Amino acid sequence: MAAVEYELQILQEMLKWVKEKLTRVELNKLLLDTDHERITAWHAVAQRGKLDLLQKIWDLAEHNLTMEEVNNILLFTRDDMGRTVLHIAAETGNLRILQEILKWATEKLTTEELTKLLLVADHNGRAVLHVATEGYKTEILREILNFAKDKLSSEEINKLFLATDHKMMTAWHVVARRGIPELLENITDWAEEFLTTEKVNNKLLLATDDKGRNFFSRGSRGLQGMDI
Repeated sequence: MAAVEYELQILQEMLKWVKEKLTRVELNKLLLDTDHERITAWHAVAQRGKLDLLQKIWDLAEHNLTMEEVNNILLFTRDDMGRTVLHIAAETGNLRILQEILKWATEKLTTEELTKLLLVADHNGRAVLHVATEGYKTEILREILNFAKDKLSSEEINKLFLATDHKMMTAWHVVARRGIPELLENITDWAEEFLTTEKVNNKLLLATDDKGRNFFSRGSRGLQGMDI
């Protein structure tokens, strides 16, 4: 497949005529086609940061497939590592692609489905917040949190903050472990805005990972440089 092999110019030419040649069933098959790593053209283009081609694939699907097919084939499709394109945008730190995906998702999904998309876990149990914090992607993290604040209910935002990866760590604990004082202060402020004191204490401050380590023992280095 052209995009998977990073022959993006070929893919661009193919997209000019593919919608005129294929039936809806054939287009479904084409968009879902993967290589041995389960990478679709959609994933590969996002990985390469080609927003123009990502837009073309989105437009092609939106105008020729049902809403359910668009959601399942593009927004929720995962690669061999369990990543959606939202994971990939967060991992690569591509803010423009992340913003466009969130915009498209808002147009197609209910708030419940938006929450589900933000909570999709890869094979390491990481939701998109975990990916952003692990990669020190400050702008990405802020974009996701501000998006959640604008689009989701307090209950749904709670789910984002309290989601844990396969090591039983929330994004908060990942930030602490990585030692990013600014992000830790920001995520603390956001958590206090939406979580009850009990949940801040029990689910964040006192929560332990899979080895029984809490915020302080796991992330003491993250406290360096903070004004506490």
